[in-house]
Amino acid sequence: MLQGVERLDDLIGPRESGLTGATLDEVASAVDRADLGRLGATDGHFAAVAREGCTVRLARTIGLPLRYFVAKRYHGPYLVISDRIDRLYDYCCSLKIGWQFDPLYTRMIPAHYLVEIDQVGCPDPNPRYHRFFDPEVAQGPREIEAAGDAYVRAAYESARDWIARVPDGERIAILFSGGVDSGSTFLIARKALADLGRDPNLARAYTLDLGGGQDAAQAGRWVRELGLQDQWERVSLEGATPDLEDAIATIEDYHPLDVECAAASLMLLKAIRERDPSARHLLDGDGGDENLKSYPLEDSDLTISSVLRNPLLYQEGWGIDAVKHSLTYSGGLSRSYVRTYAPAQRLGFNAFSPYTTRGVIARAAAMPFELWLNGDASRLDTLKADVVAAGVESVTGIKMPVFPKRRFQDGAGESYRGWKVSKAWCRQVFLRQWEERLKVAWSPFAERVSGNAIPTT
Repeated sequence: MLQGVERLDDLIGPRESGLTGATLDEVASAVDRADLGRLGATDGHFAAVAREGCTVRLARTIGLPLRYFVAKRYHGPYLVISDRIDRLYDYCCSLKIGWQFDPLYTRMIPAHYLVEIDQVGCPDPNPRYHRFFDPEVAQGPREIEAAGDAYVRAAYESARDWIARVPDGERIAILFSGGVDSGSTFLIARKALADLGRDPNLARAYTLDLGGGQDAAQAGRWVRELGLQDQWERVSLEGATPDLEDAIATIEDYHPLDVECAAASLMLLKAIRERDPSARHLLDGDGGDENLKSYPLEDSDLTISSVLRNPLLYQEGWGIDAVKHSLTYSGGLSRSYVRTYAPAQRLGFNAFSPYTTRGVIARAAAMPFELWLNGDASRLDTLKADVVAAGVESVTGIKMPVFPKRRFQDGAGESYRGWKVSKAWCRQVFLRQWEERLKVAWSPFAERVSGNAIPTT
């Protein structure tokens, strides 16, 4: 191995979104020093990479994906860093080492970890994982009202910090279904704007309606009850069908619920972009279901015991040491937040959800779920609404309308049953899309550079 040769290409650089408690330069310095305490003292989102000798360090939070691929070149292991699989592939092809690439060999940094990778040759040693976020569990208030206040107040503070960096006068689009999470996001965004001395009507809500959508109906009732109908738009695309294959290519994943959600999001974001070409800032309530464990257990192989005994299961998956943990994709919302991030990035939006920040997740983890549920899993159907509605009223003074929970894609229109897809189909499409790309790079006739080739200067 040749010493002193750069073995890291970061194609995207350090990033932040709503970061508090440190500057981005200070976060990058903390990653370089492996200072877990400094990283843990921040809130909001960041993704950063540093190299010290043969050791590369990478860290991220939920809101900003971070991936790497280990290539082999003349000086040994060579890390390429980006937020997307296709960018890693395109870069390898530009160096004529695309023949080394496989999308399933890429790795996602799990949220809330600093990962150290030693570039010492073949075989590559396993990465080392160090947590910088470890919230206390079930140590918060026992009363729904007090817990809701702490939870929504933390979300408000995160939203206010993010909004403070949006230039005054620029509109903020709210992805709005009339549900608990998007409704609370709309209200705390309006309060944050007012508290910052800005016009709360800069927050404008948009609801997708593909025809007969329950979300559009309840969103209309919601805004009328609060007198906010002038700050709401119903985006009617009756008869339109989401492009699911395009969604798979956009999020580079094949979980059907995430694919469906991203496909519907792409339709809504394209419509917002057409209506307001200058719109750049986007808020939504993604993460609220994960924080309050608001998923029907009968739709999965989870039990109430597995959910309660793994406090960050919905945010991080089963954990980095578990058999089910995916190195390619991470787990939980750490993986699936790409359904929000990638469509927004593609259409030129700066997206943020206050419910994905660590301060908010910590307030959720502190809730005494076992006490509240008392073994009754059905209580999860109504718990989130009770907690968030109480918190919104405490923080904003507004009694928020509450409607039954449903998934975004399901609420978008009656046609959903006609385009609902299976995981098998999504995975087949994903593999076919990559097969078509890799035919070029893997062709025996393609121009390629050997990993042993030393470039001439």
